[in-house]
Amino acid sequence: MKILGIIPARYASSRFPGKPLVDIRGRSMVMRVYDQASQCSELAKVVVATDDKRIFAHVEANGGAVVMTGEHHNSGTDRCLEALEIMQHEQHYDAVINIQGDEPFIDPEQIAQVAQILQQSDDVQIATLVKKTSEKEELSDPNTVKAVTDISGRALYFSRAPIPWHRDEKMSPSGFTHVGIYGYKSEVLRQIAALPPAPPEITEKLEQLRWLYNGFTIHTAETAFESKGIDTPEDLSKLINIG
Repeated sequence: MKILGIIPARYASSRFPGKPLVDIRGRSMVMRVYDQASQCSELAKVVVATDDKRIFAHVEANGGAVVMTGEHHNSGTDRCLEALEIMQHEQHYDAVINIQGDEPFIDPEQIAQVAQILQQSDDVQIATLVKKTSEKEELSDPNTVKAVTDISGRALYFSRAPIPWHRDEKMSPSGFTHVGIYGYKSEVLRQIAALPPAPPEITEKLEQLRWLYNGFTIHTAETAFESKGIDTPEDLSKLINIG
């Protein structure tokens, strides 16, 4: 199976403009993500998908593969589809992994995990990762997405609320948090990108609920590592200080 790793990268950001080009110990954020993704042997190729000439020129100048996409995309998923269609002109790809462009220290093993889920069987449509936690603060944080899966690891639901709800107060709360990396079979990516917003998605502001609502299956694997995304300059400062 030929898998294309795509790193969506936008310059515009209300909370952190120019985030992909910010310097992190001598290397830009987008190139750090690119470097990490390139270490994953499961990927046939890694490419940055951007709508900004500055990011395009920067990635190209640093030896990375990059494609220019439109400014109209509402999500990384939509941008990934355009990048796939561009890349398909030179090589066929059976699947795509959408790699977050704001996680400069993402573990290549996590990308490999997603790739391995996609290769398990023809029935796998979408793949992602979850991480077990018993931290009350994490489980109650609406900015941390929680997940519930069935016995085979297929996702049942994602929420910003603490799920499952622990009705028995004597039990120690535990659950899974969602790690925001996605893999899609190429044809499935085309299908989900054409879907209109779904009621649960509109309520929770979680795109993956659109896919579940429309009957697509999302297979998960458990990871012990959670790469920290950077949404604000403060997030970057904290991450550098920790590292």
